[in-house]
Amino acid sequence: MPGGRRGPSRQQLSRSALPSLQTLVGNNLGNGTGLRNRNSNSVGLSAPPLTALITPEPVRHSRIPELPLDSSLLFEFLLFLYLLVALFVQYINIYRTVWWYPYSHPAASTSLNFHLMDYHLAIFITVMLARRLVWTIVSEVSQSGGGSLLRYVVLIAARLSLLTMCGWVLCWTLVNLCKNHSVLNLLFLGYPFGVYVPLCCFHQEGGKGQTAPVDCDYPADHQQAELAETPFFRPRDFFFLLRENLREQFSSPPHMPIHTCPPHTHSHTPELIRAEVEELKSDFNRRIKEVLFNSLFSAYYVAFLPLCFVKSTQYYDMRWSCEHLIMVWINAFVMLMSQLLPPSYCDLLHRSAAHLGRWQKLEHGSYSNAPQHVWSESTIWPQGVLVRHSRCLYKAVGSYNVALPSDVSHARFYFLFHKPLRILNLLIWIESSVVLYQLYSLLRSERWNHTLSLGLILCCNYYVLFKLLRDRIVLGKAYSYPLSSNGLGLKSQ
Repeated sequence: MPGGRRGPSRQQLSRSALPSLQTLVGNNLGNGTGLRNRNSNSVGLSAPPLTALITPEPVRHSRIPELPLDSSLLFEFLLFLYLLVALFVQYINIYRTVWWYPYSHPAASTSLNFHLMDYHLAIFITVMLARRLVWTIVSEVSQSGGGSLLRYVVLIAARLSLLTMCGWVLCWTLVNLCKNHSVLNLLFLGYPFGVYVPLCCFHQEGGKGQTAPVDCDYPADHQQAELAETPFFRPRDFFFLLRENLREQFSSPPHMPIHTCPPHTHSHTPELIRAEVEELKSDFNRRIKEVLFNSLFSAYYVAFLPLCFVKSTQYYDMRWSCEHLIMVWINAFVMLMSQLLPPSYCDLLHRSAAHLGRWQKLEHGSYSNAPQHVWSESTIWPQGVLVRHSRCLYKAVGSYNVALPSDVSHARFYFLFHKPLRILNLLIWIESSVVLYQLYSLLRSERWNHTLSLGLILCCNYYVLFKLLRDRIVLGKAYSYPLSSNGLGLKSQ
C-alpha cells in the first residue's frame, strides 16, 4: 500500500529463507569438490573434502561357500570325452546307412559306410582335440617334480615320451593326408591356427607397464597421438609370441587376482580400486578369449572339418550337420565358461564392481538447482552426488563410487558384475534352452541316427546343467541372506 511498510523483496526473501552454502558444508571447499550454482560458478574457496561431509555407506559383501570345482585334469578329460562323443555323432550323421534293408544290398550290410571314412583324418582330429588334455597332464607332471633324482628322471622321460608320441602320430597322419587329398582340403586342417596367431600378434591390449597413469594432465588428443606412436599398436614378434604361449602352457596355472576391501580412510584408496579393476578386466578378457577360441576350435574340428573331406558323391543331411555344429559350439562354450569363470571368480569381480561404482550421465539443464561438484580422482563419492567431468553432468549410482565418469569400460564392468549371479544365470539360460530344444527334437525325430545322436549329447548336457543349477541354488541362498545378521556382512575395512 502507498505509505505502508514494504515487504522484503524477492531477492532478500530468497537470501534470508535459505541457509547459506557455507552453513551447509562449512566455510571452505577443497579437494577439487567445489560446489557450483546455476551459472556454474564455484562458491567458496577451500572446503573440507566431501567424504568428511557425507560418509559413503560401507560396502558389505556376502560370504559364499566353497563349491566343489572339477580339477584341471578331470575337466580336460570330461571335455575330451564329450568332444569324442560329438565327433562320433557327426560321423554317424555323415556315413549312416539303411542297415535294416536286406543283406542283398552291399551298402546296407553295416550301419555305417566304413569304406568311405578317412581314418587318418579321424586320428588327426582326435590328436588335435586331445592337445589340452596332453598339456594338462604334462603340467601336472611338471609341478609334481619333487622327491628323489630317480623320480625326477622318470617324470621327464614320461613327459618327453608322451609329447614325442603325440608329435609322431600327428606327423604320420599329416603325411598320409597329403598323399590322398588336395591342397585346398589340407588348408582346412590349420585354419584355426591361421586365425589365432594374427589375433594374438595384433592384439591391442597392453601390459601393466603400458597403461597411462591415472593422474596424467595431458589433453585427450595428445594422449591418443602418443598411444598411436608407441609400439603398443605394433605386431608382436612371432617367436616371442610362441615362447610366451609355450611358457603359459607348461607353467603353473594363471595367477588369480585377489580382492582386498580397501579402508575408507586411506588417501590412495580410489587409485588402488581402479588399478585392481584394470587388472581384473585384463584377466577377464584373457579368459573370455581363451573360452571363445577353444570352443570355436572344438566345434570346427568336431563338426566342420569332417564335412570338408566328404566326397562329392556322398550324401548327408546338411541341415542336421550344421545344427550339430552349433550345438557343439554352445556346449563347449558353456563348459569352458563354467570352468574358467567359477563362482569364486565371479564373486571376486562382483566385489570389485561394488567398490568401483557407476555414474549416470544426465542431460544439460537437469538438476540445475542442486549442488554440483567437480569430480576428483582422489575422492570416494557417495550415492546420489552430482559431479561435473569433461563438461558433462553425472550422477552417482552406486553406494561407493570411484569410477571415471567418462570411462565406458568402467560402466561396462559395473553393469556386468554388480549383480553376482548375472553370468551364472546367462549360462543356465543358454544350457536350458539347448536341452529343451534337443528334447523337442528328440520327440519329433524319425530317423535312428537323430535319436542316437540326441540321446548321447543329452547325457553330456544333463551333467553340465546339473552343475550350473546346483551352483545357482546354493549361491542364490547365500546372496539373499541378510548381510547384517550372524556376521555375514563383511565391511570393506
